[in-house]
Amino acid sequence: MGRITRRGFVTGTAGALSGLITAGGAAAADRDGALEQAVRTVAGRGRRRDFRGVWVATVTNRDWPSRPGLPAEAQRAELLAHLDKAVERRLNTVVLQVRPTADALWPSPYEPWSQWLTGTQGQDPGWDPLGTAVHEAHRRGLELHAWFNPYRIANHTDLSRLVPTHPARVHPDWAVPYGGKLYYNPGMPEVRRFVEDAMLDAVRRYGIDGVHWDDYFYPYPVAGETFDDDEAYERYGDGFPDRAAWRRNNIDLLVRETAARIKRINRRLAFGISPFGVWRNKASDPRGSATTAGVQTYDDLHADTRTWVREGWLDYICPQVYWNIGFTAADYAVLVPWWDAVARGTGVDLYIGEALYKAGDPAQPAAWQDPAELSRHLTLAGRYASVRGHCFFAAKEVTEDRIGAMARVVADHYPRRTR
Repeated sequence: MGRITRRGFVTGTAGALSGLITAGGAAAADRDGALEQAVRTVAGRGRRRDFRGVWVATVTNRDWPSRPGLPAEAQRAELLAHLDKAVERRLNTVVLQVRPTADALWPSPYEPWSQWLTGTQGQDPGWDPLGTAVHEAHRRGLELHAWFNPYRIANHTDLSRLVPTHPARVHPDWAVPYGGKLYYNPGMPEVRRFVEDAMLDAVRRYGIDGVHWDDYFYPYPVAGETFDDDEAYERYGDGFPDRAAWRRNNIDLLVRETAARIKRINRRLAFGISPFGVWRNKASDPRGSATTAGVQTYDDLHADTRTWVREGWLDYICPQVYWNIGFTAADYAVLVPWWDAVARGTGVDLYIGEALYKAGDPAQPAAWQDPAELSRHLTLAGRYASVRGHCFFAAKEVTEDRIGAMARVVADHYPRRTR
């Protein structure tokens, strides 16, 4: 997961959007204000008040499958074990990564089968993981949120290693190598339309309960490297004061267009994003948090997460507040009230992303060696009205629970299951 109120359109809104969102017309619609008005014309919010989620990461086989190339029945058994563990821990939502690296954990017409299933990109695993996950989660009373990574193509920079039919092979001009990885270029309207289409294919075909993105937009900065989007900026950057503003607009468009298109398909479907936990430090912006984090999403990832919430473009925001109470640079006790203030009055639900993976890790500060640290997080967050739940990273740790931190959370805060 990087570093570490349902919304309904009023009658007629969905139809009005159909002519606005095109590969080349979104920016014009945005500047006229029509898309913004459509996205903000919402009614009938009211999502669950006690979100208890767990992320199941598939990239690099982080959580599931345990390794590539397992037989289909073994993969299925491992997946069901994660769902059963979520039930045992009295959670109510599983956030399953289904598009980790411009690939798919369902039979997508847009992108190849994920290599994390079989070990070979494009190879049919012999079953439908997403379809199975939705069905089996619902059987257990769990919500299933499909987690997509919009722009990451590969954890390497060699296009020739992708299957010949991969969109990045067919359109090499869409790809940008950076920091040892390949990314789609967010500044190209045709790329933005494509990644939206690829993700929304799953929305149309499955009864998922939510669309979920993580913290990767423009990539995290790598010292000494430049993300080469010169050609796209020259072509599309007119009217913006600088490249950073243009980049932020590119990501804003992705968020707003996707929100609008989701509601055209299913107005009851939740759309949420789990960004890095710091929007901006107060030293950079008086509206920012009293932190000194080395990364700021607004400046470094060109993701204006505060605006997405304040403008009501999302159903929920789940910032990764992956630090302990008292951590000097980014204190959990500082960031939770800051996010509460941002979300207050917007109708956007606030869930807090929790770093369960740090509990008991000897490389982490002393606070993370205390099994009660995470339980204290939930106690603190419970004082703030906008906070409606938590999501734990990640499934492997929910099962292993090295020092009993998850068991302590369950005992202290989840006395019974909720649905």
